[in-house]
Amino acid sequence: MIRIAPPNERKCERCGRKEVWDDDRGVWAARDDDRTGSPHCLHEWDINGSYNPIEEL
Repeated sequence: MIRIAPPNERKCERCGRKEVWDDDRGVWAARDDDRTGSPHCLHEWDINGSYNPIEEL
């Protein structure tokens, strides 16, 4: 059986802003414990070809 596992956190490579996925609101939100980075940055998220959303159960 295979399950699709979307990412639940991300970090901007330009300003260092860290965000986590908020299931309750259905949006990305800044981490409560780390307010680094700029909300106004044109973010370059650390998503690359090494992330694989497919999990085998």
